Amino acid sequence: MYDVIIIGAGPAGASAALFTARAEKKTLVIDNGKSILKPAWVENHYGIIDGITGPELYELGKKQAIKAGAELINDSVLDVTSENDMYTVKTDHNDYQSKHIIFATGNSTELAEQVGLDVIPGTEPKIKSVIKVDHDGKTNKKGIYAVGTVAGLTVHTTVVAGHGVQVAVNLLSELKGSRYVDHDINK
Repeated sequence: MYDVIIIGAGPAGASAALFTARAEKKTLVIDNGKSILKPAWVENHYGIIDGITGPELYELGKKQAIKAGAELINDSVLDVTSENDMYTVKTDHNDYQSKHIIFATGNSTELAEQVGLDVIPGTEPKIKSVIKVDHDGKTNKKGIYAVGTVAGLTVHTTVVAGHGVQVAVNLLSELKGSRYVDHDINK
């Protein structure tokens, strides 16, 4: 069983995983390799001076989450079911369990709709629909959160990465019972 399962490893999902793993929560990231970041050239991301390709940024984010302690598997999620406050995430190859799921599925709401999450029209160009979330990233189902573009944010990498962190911190704060803070100190 995992503390958190994150579906999607783009900037929002990998950033959420970085924080949950650093908080020593057993974190699983399931990624199908279909990130909307793949065709991008990114010059407006914090800390990137000369630009970076979408695939390079995508790989860096996954490596950083793994370095922090997250487990990453490449697979497709087929369904998410629930029983007694426990979710089972079914993939092509296995089933995984957690009480907390974070959707970071980019521009895809197909799985969210299948699971019964509330979906509303998107406002960004080319984004047909998004998962309805509250300020903390919570959906209409207890224990399920959404981050990034699928939660209605712009497709800009810096924005969705920050939202992944924000929602992860909200989830970690809820688990801790007080505000979770993760600040690096110069070593």
